Amino acid sequence: MQNNAIQVIGLQKSYRQLHVLKGVDFEVEKGSIFALLGPNGSGKTTIVKILTTLLKQDSGHVTVNGFNVVSKPDNVRRSISLTGQFAAVDEVLTGRENLVMIARLWHLSNPRQVADDLLRRLGLTDAADRRASTYSGGMRRRLDIAMSLVGKSPLIFLDEPTTGLDPEARIEVWKIVKELAGNGTTVFLTTQYLEEAEQLADKIAILHEGRIIVSGTLAELKKLFPPAKVEYIEKQPTLEEIFLAIVGKKEK
Repeated sequence: MQNNAIQVIGLQKSYRQLHVLKGVDFEVEKGSIFALLGPNGSGKTTIVKILTTLLKQDSGHVTVNGFNVVSKPDNVRRSISLTGQFAAVDEVLTGRENLVMIARLWHLSNPRQVADDLLRRLGLTDAADRRASTYSGGMRRRLDIAMSLVGKSPLIFLDEPTTGLDPEARIEVWKIVKELAGNGTTVFLTTQYLEEAEQLADKIAILHEGRIIVSGTLAELKKLFPPAKVEYIEKQPTLEEIFLAIVGKKEK
């Protein structure tokens, strides 16, 4: 329990007649990258909203960094950062001004130094004094992630962080995510890109029709795939093939 940054047991959520989450269970180890994989509409963002206290579950037990999301929401919020699907930067401000503003909201004593450090870390120093409205999609996403790193939270939520980015910008974001985990930050990542989960995650959970139908390391998921036909070279299944095989079995 104490080694887990997140623990979810029996999570359920409905929107009127629509039963979105039907008893979701999973846990996320501290310092790991956890990928929640599923198609649009599968409930990924609903889970993120519950874990980040933006939405209340109907039932189930959820703790984040040791705090119950219902009884200790303020403690949860102080111990996490969230980057949503769409960049939350203020386009009128420069990159530096965006970061200084967030550092002041955190009541940090040296907001400009914090901003400069993050601009350097995320490769935005040259664009620091340009308005965010002039940034490319990849730069805007990097600035958005920088803003979520201001408070040095031990746990960061990235809800489909590379949606709409070109391949080069996507690889930039992957590099940042790997660096975060390398520095001990726990990363909770939702994605519909199978390659993204394959590249980044220590553990992958597949959400399908309101339930986690399988979870484990990539190596563990590969064992669920039928053995490769040995011809000249044994072909290892891709995560996409595993995903389609597992989901296909559930739908039959």
